[in-house]
Amino acid sequence: MARKFMKGCEAIAESAVRAGCRFFAGYPITPQNEIPEYFARRLPEVGGTFVQGESEVASVNMVYGAASAGTRSMTSSSSPGIALKSEGISYCASARIPMVYANIARGGPGVGSIQPAQMDYLQATKASGNGGFQMMVFAPATVQEAVDLTYAAFDYADRDRNPVLILADGVIGTMMEPVELPEMKSDEEVAKIKESKKSWACIGHKLDYANRSWIEPGHWKTEDMQKANEDANELYKSWEKDIMVEEYMIEDAEIVIASYGVSARISKAVVNMLRKEGIKVGMIRPITVHPFPYSTFDKLDYSKVKAVLDVEMSIPAQFITDVEKGVKGRCPIETCLCSGGNIMKRQDIIKAVREIVEK
Repeated sequence: MARKFMKGCEAIAESAVRAGCRFFAGYPITPQNEIPEYFARRLPEVGGTFVQGESEVASVNMVYGAASAGTRSMTSSSSPGIALKSEGISYCASARIPMVYANIARGGPGVGSIQPAQMDYLQATKASGNGGFQMMVFAPATVQEAVDLTYAAFDYADRDRNPVLILADGVIGTMMEPVELPEMKSDEEVAKIKESKKSWACIGHKLDYANRSWIEPGHWKTEDMQKANEDANELYKSWEKDIMVEEYMIEDAEIVIASYGVSARISKAVVNMLRKEGIKVGMIRPITVHPFPYSTFDKLDYSKVKAVLDVEMSIPAQFITDVEKGVKGRCPIETCLCSGGNIMKRQDIIKAVREIVEK
């Protein structure tokens, strides 16, 4: 594999190209601008197509169209831009169209701030659009992980014929780290992937009116809509096998930090620092924040665990809703929060842990 020093947004885009993505449509918004900028330069080199739409709404529907034709397709945005794309994303979910998108999250609500935040958790995992559809949602904590998860996301999207979300933030998107890039799929491999979708995609076969609803964003007969939702529900249940989580020093932990993304990256450094002082701290970091690794919380020895500390860059806390579901009232849950574009500080986490120890 090639090893390069890359900015997070550019690494995500390059990973998508290497995964066979040949269409991208997007619209500028900080802090994800380097993703469409990179695609604009890179896709023509591999025979792909880049479009800057006139809006977020136009861009996501262009992706809907390209993906309906069997092309691996992607879009990206940041927070309020993702909100504008939510209708198109729900269309893809209803039509069972595989597409990948990235949210390089910023502060909110509203236009918010251009600084990094983790305030889109509930949107990403609970309500990415109308109708109660669900997606696999990956939350990288490093640029390397963003590369690996983006590359894999296209396979998951094709497998399930469903949207997949990369939920990062402005820290991951704009920081630079050395990464090992995956192998580039050949033109033959890309063509084979598209050919594999021939049974349902609009790629020139005779129009089949009986099956036309497969790529339409709704089902006009009530019985068809219920059947589609029942099928989708079975798909969502099958994702249990795909859960990814980092369990760090939880075997003897008396305090467990629960965190994801860049907050977990900072929390891991705190665990290492406090362990040197003899404080038994561990960490649970979901890599798939949906589906969520609830079962990992069952592994904790609640006769020893004094508290779980929820660490996230959101006020009010959002990630805590799934932490509470995992803990099931078996120990207290404390919080260490920041917001408004502020990045989590190690000293604040250390202070929160010490306060738990002193109780």
